[in-house]
Amino acid sequence: METLTQTHERPSQDGLKRRSILPPVNITASNDEYFLEVEMPGVNKAGLEILVEGNQITIIGRRQPEQGSGEVVYRESSDADYRRVFELTSDIDTGKITAEMHQGILKVHLPKAERVKPRKIKIADS
Repeated sequence: METLTQTHERPSQDGLKRRSILPPVNITASNDEYFLEVEMPGVNKAGLEILVEGNQITIIGRRQPEQGSGEVVYRESSDADYRRVFELTSDIDTGKITAEMHQGILKVHLPKAERVKPRKIKIADS
């Protein structure tokens, strides 16, 4: 199992290596859906990408440090990508996945397919 502090480098689209960070994630489940809450400070909607392919969902958040008007003397922050990949179970209706981003927290709703939701069977009069 991957740890939340693990990082790795991977080539970016421009061929340069970028650092990838595994963002902290909370996952909850109800009768109707799974719910992911992913912490990605510094990422806005424009820097976010969510891909569903086969039985996987990939979440990528790109952030870049603010460019000030003066010369950088010292910097601890860097541009980095947040990246997580999750395997989707067969009970998820991938066509109905939704997401929203607010103040660096991505919320992803993964609805369960109707066929797996609990339902009450009505008993007919005889």
